[in-house]
Amino acid sequence: MIVLAPGSSLVVASHNRGKIREIKNLLSPLSFVIRSAAELRLAEPEETGTSFAANALLKARSAARSSHLPSLSDDSGLCVGALDDAPGIFSARWAGSEKDFRVAMQRVERDLDGNPDRRAYFVCVLALVIPGGEEETFEGRAYGALTFPPRGEHGFGYDPIFVPEGHRFTFGEMDPAIKHAISHRAKAFKKLTNSLKAEQS
Repeated sequence: MIVLAPGSSLVVASHNRGKIREIKNLLSPLSFVIRSAAELRLAEPEETGTSFAANALLKARSAARSSHLPSLSDDSGLCVGALDDAPGIFSARWAGSEKDFRVAMQRVERDLDGNPDRRAYFVCVLALVIPGGEEETFEGRAYGALTFPPRGEHGFGYDPIFVPEGHRFTFGEMDPAIKHAISHRAKAFKKLTNSLKAEQS
């Protein structure tokens, strides 16, 4: 069981500014001192895992080992049913070395090749690692459908082409506060924060 006291330092093992900003917002109720891997100039490990959980653990372990601090990582991606759940764990790689998600979204549309089945879901797996100690993972999913062309300037990644179930706006069009309440990352964070609150009590 992982116990982190309020005010503890926690490294967010990411260099993605949009993701770091979103994670900081989601962690704000827990009163941790948040540092990012980018801020600490930690190296980005190669993601060689074959699942979201494996890659999340790989990144959190690397950050914990380098920083000597508890570390939290997020591995997430878009899974498109008509593409056999691609891009999946390769979601970031579809954006290329420049991490241009306009390229990635164009590839999704091109690979669908007019297929009317637009069902898709986002997956987020969080990994929390204590240096030399415990590890835990938490998974969240958000189901919905794809839309083209991309819509909205909020969020990051594939957000402008994803409309969550029960909504008509994309994640890219939504107010961040609304997205944070329903996203795959929000669901994973709810599991994480519930666990940490229970362990702190």
